[in-house]
Amino acid sequence: MKRRTYTAEFKRSTVSLVIDQNYTRQQAAENLNIGISTLDNWLGQHRRSNGVAHTDEQVDLKKRNTELERENRRLTMERDILKKAAAYFAQDQL
Repeated sequence: MKRRTYTAEFKRSTVSLVIDQNYTRQQAAENLNIGISTLDNWLGQHRRSNGVAHTDEQVDLKKRNTELERENRRLTMERDILKKAAAYFAQDQL
């Protein structure tokens, strides 16, 4: 059996079906009459070639999220302390 070759544009379009248009791997492979293992290889290549930028962005986002969660806990604690202090001083004035 002769091995089929595909253009780079066809590979990009196929990967786009799965990533951008939310086709399942199985649906895309069946619709385009290619093997699912072939599609998996193309998806892996795409992730490896584009994954570095996404990974750096994800690390930055996780770091920022952690910082914001820490600040949120601190501000919530400060607010609760101020509420209790206001209630305490309001009782003394009665």
